[in-house]
Amino acid sequence: MRLTFLGTGTSSGVPMIGCSCPVCRSLDYRDQRLRVAAHLTVEGRSLVIDTGPDFRQQMLRAHISHLDGILYTHEHKDHTAGLDDVRAFNFRQQQEMPLFAEARVLEQLKREFAYVFAEHKYPGVPQVSLHPITDDQQPFDVLGLAVQPLRALHHKLPVLGFRLGGLAYLTDANHLPASTLEQLRGADTIVLNALRHEPHISHFTLGEAVAILEELKPRRAYLTHISHQLGRHREVEATLPPWVRLAYDGLQVEV
Repeated sequence: MRLTFLGTGTSSGVPMIGCSCPVCRSLDYRDQRLRVAAHLTVEGRSLVIDTGPDFRQQMLRAHISHLDGILYTHEHKDHTAGLDDVRAFNFRQQQEMPLFAEARVLEQLKREFAYVFAEHKYPGVPQVSLHPITDDQQPFDVLGLAVQPLRALHHKLPVLGFRLGGLAYLTDANHLPASTLEQLRGADTIVLNALRHEPHISHFTLGEAVAILEELKPRRAYLTHISHQLGRHREVEATLPPWVRLAYDGLQVEV
């Protein structure tokens, strides 16, 4: 299984519009972060987790020319706004794009992209099929793959992460229930969000994320959904345990 970090930034991205802090002015490519998303290649399938506003740019930069399905963590715009660009894959593959998400998230997509789901569709709009995730404790089928949903809270909003085999991916969380912590045990590689050093209402801080990872003890871990407030990549990473790394856009990991 290969994981590619398509984007590792927060909802504003890095650099942030109008900001002249040292991180936003950094020339280190690892400090230039598109909105958070990931690509998985596993058993011949090509899957994306979230289609944020940078989706088109991410597909072009990663040279992804085939996509079998999309998993959504939740309905916020920085995770869904690029849905329209899946039509490029419709044109190439001549088939609908399967979308996997909780019913609440699918309903939000129907409202925000009403033209996609209209009875009389305009020619060329995205063609999608909806696959509700109905049980957050049991694995669900994604094109023959067993995917374990991972419940988390994003402030008061229930969101999902996903575990496929030895990989667990969680973003936009500030609380993991005991059941999720148990589902994470034994994972080879865990991806977890770490927004900044200071407390935040809906995201783990760097210290909180590292503490969770130290309890779970995966072989390795990567931190994502990083804001400019966390600091420069090279300086922050030097403070972490050797098995915990900051993810960066374009990083590929074999699991």
